[in-house]
Amino acid sequence: EVDLVDSGGGSVQAGGSLRISCTVTGFLIDTRDIGWYRQAPGYGNECELVSFITDTGSPYYSDSVKGRFIISQDKAKNAVYLQLNNLEPEDTAVYICAAGKSANWDGGSCRGPNYWGQGTRVTVSS
Repeated sequence: EVDLVDSGGGSVQAGGSLRISCTVTGFLIDTRDIGWYRQAPGYGNECELVSFITDTGSPYYSDSVKGRFIISQDKAKNAVYLQLNNLEPEDTAVYICAAGKSANWDGGSCRGPNYWGQGTRVTVSS
């Protein structure tokens, strides 16, 4: 059975940092593309693809987080991490781990991934 467990969210002030995690069971992380979408409050169910790392270890970042967020993987723990640096109030959202083939993922809606985590909330205050 496949399970993606999101953890590590919290509340920080602008300029602060957090690390969120996606721990995977049911498949090895180097057999799928894995990353995060986020849903911001007050925007309905709009989703933004934030970052993912491919099964071969290549990272992708949206323009809104490039240079501030860093994605990495730990094969021994079968987990993927997203380091969120220099956070801005606009980064406030629920971050949801996703897995599958990134070529099928829609960058502006929650469509494409085969598997989803439960989400972790990140709140950034000004």
